[in-house]
Amino acid sequence: MDLFEMSQIPLNEAIKVMKLDETVADLFVHPERTMEVSIPVRMDNGKTKVFTGYRSQHSTVMGPAKGGIRYHQNVNLDEVKTLAFWMTCKCAVAGLPYGGGKGGIIVDPAQLSERELEALTRGYIDKIAPIIGEKKDIPAPDVNTNAKIMGWMMDEFSKINNQYEPGFITGKAIALGGSLGRVAATGRGVMIAAMQALKVLKINPKKATCAVQGFGNVGCWTAKLLHDQGVKIVAVSDVYGAIYNEKGMNPYEIEAHVQKTGSVARFKGSKPISNEKLLELPVDVLSPCALELQITKANAKKIKAKIISEGANGPTTPDADKILKKAGVLVVPDILANGGGVTVSYFEWVQNLYRYFWKEEEVIERQTEIMEKAFNEVYDAAKKHNVDMRVAAYIVAISRITEAMKLRGIY
Repeated sequence: MDLFEMSQIPLNEAIKVMKLDETVADLFVHPERTMEVSIPVRMDNGKTKVFTGYRSQHSTVMGPAKGGIRYHQNVNLDEVKTLAFWMTCKCAVAGLPYGGGKGGIIVDPAQLSERELEALTRGYIDKIAPIIGEKKDIPAPDVNTNAKIMGWMMDEFSKINNQYEPGFITGKAIALGGSLGRVAATGRGVMIAAMQALKVLKINPKKATCAVQGFGNVGCWTAKLLHDQGVKIVAVSDVYGAIYNEKGMNPYEIEAHVQKTGSVARFKGSKPISNEKLLELPVDVLSPCALELQITKANAKKIKAKIISEGANGPTTPDADKILKKAGVLVVPDILANGGGVTVSYFEWVQNLYRYFWKEEEVIERQTEIMEKAFNEVYDAAKKHNVDMRVAAYIVAISRITEAMKLRGIY
């Protein structure tokens, strides 16, 4: 099963529960627009190499498309279309005035010089410029892209339009109109989701334990912010391995260790464990913040966590969801839990449109308010319809989108 097929299962279940007709399913399956572009780049050796890029706009029913751009050698059209669909649902769950979009280039950026990377970035924006803009489609960082690359994109789009265009893209450096609080936003969202789940299960955060799979930006901030709330971080992992200490570890100290050594491995006071073992630890909260398809039919029965707060996109398969539901595990799905990034991207967009910027405390307060409200709406829908939180999240999203479709005369 590929990601797109996997994404349709809870969608179709939600549509069935809501007793909507097949037209709705068809409207959700097909993106409004998908563009494939060829990007010629003059390499440092004097030769020209042609790269393939994509931009998919799944929906603009609720507002402009919104979604990141990833640079990876395994980028493909189906992946981009699926991620754009997830972004549509993620924005609708949070109640943001956006639809979903996603982009990518087939490239290993580690193999490019900085000059080649900038030329590729500017070439990509040149090709997709007709379909993007602050009122059309607003890109953002994703895998292997960052604030520097967003700055190049903003500069190129501004040149094309012969005017300053900060609102066309988010995830920028503060000096270029970025928002305070954006770097930690996705991890903060995962933390908020986990804290709300602990609340409904009546688990004291000061006595709770957590394991975090993945220690990149999302996993690192998830661990640090949960630690700040009093939750004991007993295990973390990265691509080089996993570490464990049942008495708890300070993720700020782990971060310093990673900056010095390049890995969480051999952190003082920890012992090495396998990634598989990390997923099976008897913790209150498990937060998969690495890759998709990590919790599957093969290992779901071994999961001992009471709560799963998903930081990654698609870390749990539909078969695993069934097993976890039967076992009473509260899974806070990706389209709810990792919506913090796009929520603060929305704040950045608003600030750029008004040329008026907020204090970090205000950003955090607004994000918390939106995400707590979204959690409660999804949790209430799950109780009302007797479904898991993932299907409930789709019910919330579909309700909002279909209402907008009807009001616009699309459906």
